[in-house]
Amino acid sequence: MTSAAFDLQATIARLLVYPVKSCAGVDLPEVLLTETGLEFDRAWMVVDAEGEFVSQRELPRMALIQPKLKQFEMVLRAPGMLALHVAYDRVEQPMRVRVWDDEVAAYDMGDVAAQWFSDFLSEPGKPQKLRLVRFDPEHKRLSSLKWTNGVEAQNQFADGFAVLVASEASLTELNEKLVAEGHEAVVMERFRPNIVLAGVEAQDEDRLETMHIATGEGEALLQPVKPCPRCPMPDIDPKTAVSSPEVGDMLRTYRQNARVDGAVTFGMNAIVLQGIDYMLKVGQPVSANYRFE
Repeated sequence: MTSAAFDLQATIARLLVYPVKSCAGVDLPEVLLTETGLEFDRAWMVVDAEGEFVSQRELPRMALIQPKLKQFEMVLRAPGMLALHVAYDRVEQPMRVRVWDDEVAAYDMGDVAAQWFSDFLSEPGKPQKLRLVRFDPEHKRLSSLKWTNGVEAQNQFADGFAVLVASEASLTELNEKLVAEGHEAVVMERFRPNIVLAGVEAQDEDRLETMHIATGEGEALLQPVKPCPRCPMPDIDPKTAVSSPEVGDMLRTYRQNARVDGAVTFGMNAIVLQGIDYMLKVGQPVSANYRFE
């Protein structure tokens, strides 16, 4: 099928991975597509003493932790802290952790990493005992079969799906509404997408059938499956970790979605159908047809 035969032509404007769940993302010019989404996306997670994941919902300062992916290690930086170096090939104790309703296999990353996160994320008078863990690649955590239409689609520590897709036009639409009400425009980082599309209309990502991405290795196929319900995290400014309600309030005026029982949505969760080990790059063309219900 030639690209001209599709309803929509877009390009990849940005590729982002979030190596540590709920910490800042990394903009990449290219990234490997794997069974669980973009390489290193949500491969690590911070857990409490009971092994339960923590996020910006409880600890907004997580937004200030900036990862950098290097050849053999991830380097984490945060205000007032020395850099934490996390080697890709190093793990310590196996353990079980919880992310939402799933108990999954993981590896503890050691006492130095645990102390670093505990020190930075503890508030005065409220010490936190936190650990950094890495997803066990032998563990298969599946997305909801209800939404994937029975396809066994894997993800790591993401909330539920391998890839989140958003568009520049959807953010522009939101910002126009915010500015008209006297608020400041916001950045895409608040919404934590993996793939940002250019060249489409606002909310087009909500109504796409399979996304065909032309890569150097062949055609990668991503299937949008579920609108992404938004928690309070888009209200947190990623530069300051300060929360204010105007983003969520504005989305509630026009983004309530009947497909998810009226929840406020922004972006589409997608699964990987084809293209494992293909390289996604900024600027690659994306073709798709519209889904009609």
